Amino acid sequence: MKTRLLAAVVVAMLVGGCGVPVDDEPEDLRNPGLSYGSSGPAPDRLGAAVERLYLVRDGLLSRVVRRMPTARTPQQMLQDLLAGPTAAEHEDGLTSALSTMHIDGMTLLQRRATIAIGGTAGPGVRNDEMLAYAQIVCTLTSQGAEVGTVSFTTGGRPLGVPRGDGSLSDGPLTIADYAVLLGS
Repeated sequence: MKTRLLAAVVVAMLVGGCGVPVDDEPEDLRNPGLSYGSSGPAPDRLGAAVERLYLVRDGLLSRVVRRMPTARTPQQMLQDLLAGPTAAEHEDGLTSALSTMHIDGMTLLQRRATIAIGGTAGPGVRNDEMLAYAQIVCTLTSQGAEVGTVSFTTGGRPLGVPRGDGSLSDGPLTIADYAVLLGS
């Protein structure tokens, strides 16, 4: 008799569902609002790829990590860098030294990105100019294997740009050339 009563209670609970509604798709309880389809891995609402940009905070370079839906090409990373910080990044104290720099284009050959600069400001090295070149070099060379070095040209000729130590270089540059400018 007790077994029948227990079975009846269990069946009633299963039929009633204890008041918990049934979803059409599985739901990730750790990340509300995300649902998983039947094709492929679970999506990342912030993006599956990582983009590392170098912006400026308190006169030093600061690495910013952005999540993107897909991996960015070097050209897209340069565009994102030229667009400057997002509103949230700006509120966090980040700026860009690239606001007055005019870039005419970029080519990529054998892991060297060559950036064509238009309308240079003239002789002399300003700290923000050094930071501008540093932002480009550090962003492009920190992404992985696609870009190993960065060079700059103006009017089709090599352009001498300031390294982190203030010396000018018209050769290929890497993130190591700006190590003294790397902040947090």
